[in-house]
Amino acid sequence: MKIKIIYEDEYILALDKPSGLLVHTDGRSKEKTLVDWINENYPKLKEVGEEQTLQNGEKIQRPGIVHRLDRDTSGIIIVAKTKETYQFLKEQFQDRKVQKIYNAVVWGNFSPDKIEGVIEKPIGRSASDFRKWSAEYGAKGELREAVTEYKVLVQNKDFSFLEVRPKTGRTHQIRVHLKSISHPVVCDKLYGSKKSNELQEMSYDKKENLGFDRLALHALSIKLELPNGTHITIESPLPKEFENALNLFKNV
Repeated sequence: MKIKIIYEDEYILALDKPSGLLVHTDGRSKEKTLVDWINENYPKLKEVGEEQTLQNGEKIQRPGIVHRLDRDTSGIIIVAKTKETYQFLKEQFQDRKVQKIYNAVVWGNFSPDKIEGVIEKPIGRSASDFRKWSAEYGAKGELREAVTEYKVLVQNKDFSFLEVRPKTGRTHQIRVHLKSISHPVVCDKLYGSKKSNELQEMSYDKKENLGFDRLALHALSIKLELPNGTHITIESPLPKEFENALNLFKNV
């Protein structure tokens, strides 16, 4: 497994996670994960971080990992290299002091009055599918506050290229919120509409021209404070699918 190191110092390791790679085991799959790579290349980090209990009751370690990325989301993930740094960063995430920016390509275009906006919808469990979360009426369990800012960078009649800034850190938050405003992320088989999923299964010209065969969501950058007081912004390069899509939008 080859993982790109974007940035490293005495406090943190910033990794560029590819789409399709699990951060840690889900208790069902036996495939390699990002945690396996960390344990192999940075064995001392096994002592950093906290234990997590999976839905099946299995307890796993998350060596130095202070936030999450979905399996099919690519981009930057931060790993703390010491226990002190882990706690320092964990508090920043909990206090919402970390600034995260994502890029997403979504279905449909936005009217002029919706080119940028804020989605403030609490998120709970889906009542119809245990794998999913929901910001719709009828979501069950505890409804947790969730806030997502978005801005359309470029669009055509079929798709929009967004900058997205989640202000809270709920599971699947960006995907759930964009679906809730009828703009699901391209190639999102879990949250995409029936129509969009049918199109993704077909040889569909517009989708093929955009070049996506993976979830069109990328964790672009993170701005945070290091224990020495330095504020740092770390950026993950746009994957080629996003670069190609952006060029196609601009050339229309």
